[in-house]
Amino acid sequence: MIRDQATLNILLDSVARFVRERLVPNEELVAETDEIPADIVAEMKALGLFGLTIPEAYGGSELTMEEEVLTMLELGRASPAFRSLIGTTVGIGSQGILFDGTEEQKQKYLPRLATGELIASFALTEPGSGSDAASLTTQAIRDGDHYIVNGTKRYITNAPQAGIFTLMARTNPAEKGAGGISAFILEAGTTGLSFGKRDRKMGQKGAHTCDVVFDNCRVPAANLIGGVEGRGFKTAMKVLDKGRIHIASICVAVAERMLADALRYAVERKQFGQPIAGFQLVQAMLADSKAEIYAARCMVIDAAQRRDAGLPVSTEASCAKMFASEMCGRVADRAVQIFGGAGYMSDYGIERFYRDVRLFRIYEGTTQIQQVVIARNMVRELR
Repeated sequence: MIRDQATLNILLDSVARFVRERLVPNEELVAETDEIPADIVAEMKALGLFGLTIPEAYGGSELTMEEEVLTMLELGRASPAFRSLIGTTVGIGSQGILFDGTEEQKQKYLPRLATGELIASFALTEPGSGSDAASLTTQAIRDGDHYIVNGTKRYITNAPQAGIFTLMARTNPAEKGAGGISAFILEAGTTGLSFGKRDRKMGQKGAHTCDVVFDNCRVPAANLIGGVEGRGFKTAMKVLDKGRIHIASICVAVAERMLADALRYAVERKQFGQPIAGFQLVQAMLADSKAEIYAARCMVIDAAQRRDAGLPVSTEASCAKMFASEMCGRVADRAVQIFGGAGYMSDYGIERFYRDVRLFRIYEGTTQIQQVVIARNMVRELR
C-alpha cells in the first residue's frame, strides 16, 4: 500500500541519486578494503535509511511493505554490502521488537535504531542449527531478575558493528522443539559476550559476519521480548516472513543492475563487425533475463501488497524469495557469459556481483527450505 505517492517519489528519487552518485562509485573501494567508508555510513544515517520501517512515533519513516520494497528496488542497485549494513536494522534485527516487544522495549530501543545510533543484529543460526532453526541449543536460564545465556551463534550479519542483538535462545531445556525458544534483546558490551574473527566470505565484502559467543552473559529479564517465554520461534518466523519479501526485492534490484550492465556491454562490444547485441543467442540471454526479472518484480510487489492488506503471506513470501533469488543467480550467470572473458576479470565488476548474489539463495531460508514451506502450506490449506 502506497500512502502518499508524492512523498514516496521524493524518497525514491533521493535514494536513487545516493546510489548513483555515492554508492556505485565506491563499490570497488569497499570490495578492496572490506569496509564501508565512515562518511557514507553517516550519509545513510542522515537520509534516514536506518529507520525506514520503524514507526513514526519512534522516529522512523514507518514505510509500508510495498513502500519498503520500492525503496529497496532502488537501494539494491548498488553492491549488496551497502544494503546489508542497514538491512538487519531495518528488517530482522528490529522487527522482533516492533512486532512482539513491550512498549518499554520499543521506547528504549526503536528511536536509537531509527537514527542509526544502534545497529541491530539477528542471532538465530548456530554451528549445529541452520535450516533446522528449532533445534538451536543456546540456553537462557532464569536466575532471579536475569537470564544466564550460554552458547554460540554463527554467520551473524553485522555482529562486529551491532549495538544490540535480537537473540533466540532456549529458556526451557526440557522442551527440545520450537516451544522452548524465547527471544531477547542483548546489548553489545554485556559481560561474557565475545566475537570470533570476521568470516572470510566468497563475496559481499564490506558486509561483516562472525561468530557470537555467549559465556554466562547476564541479560535482564526485562529484555525478554514481550515479557513471555516460549514465543521466540514464532517471533523469528514472523520476522523472516517479512524479511523474505525484503530480500526478494534486493534480488530483483541487483538483477536489474546486472542486466543493465550486460546490455550496455552488449551494445558497445563488437565482434564479427557488429555489436554482440545483434546476435540472436546474446539476445536470448538478455530477453530471458528481462522476462524473469519482470516476473520476480511482480511477485515481490504482489506479496508486499498482500501483507499490507493484512493477509497471510507465508507462502507468497517464500515463493517470492525462492524465485527471485534463483532468478538472480541465473541473471548473474548470463551476465558473465555476455561479458565473455571480460566477465571473468575484476575490472568490470560483474564477477563481483556473480559472487555476491550467490548468498541470496542461502540466507533467510535456503531455496530448499522455501520449497518445504510452500509445499507444507499447500497441504495444510487443502486439508
